[in-house]
Amino acid sequence: MPNITFIDAQGESRTVEAETGSTVMETAIRNAIPGIEAECGGACACATCHVYVDDAWTAAVGPAEHMEEDMLDFAFDVRPNSRLSCQIRIRDDLDGLVVRTPARQG
Repeated sequence: MPNITFIDAQGESRTVEAETGSTVMETAIRNAIPGIEAECGGACACATCHVYVDDAWTAAVGPAEHMEEDMLDFAFDVRPNSRLSCQIRIRDDLDGLVVRTPARQG
């Protein structure tokens, strides 16, 4: 199983195992990661699972699709490496992925 590291706004790091085929958001919820609210349950209908993808991983994760970009307009402190974690599907080659949670959601 791939490992995903979540780093919160205070710099605390948590590394958890993720199921291939699930999403980063689902992994966060299953592991009670602080800072991921996921109010819409992964339907790409809110921006409460916003994360910053570590620069070393942005190419591997890929860019946001149009619908995701539209939802990111509602996120707090959007940056070039912002993504909605519900839209990042876990693959084996994402083992070691690092994402940061913003100081607040939406």
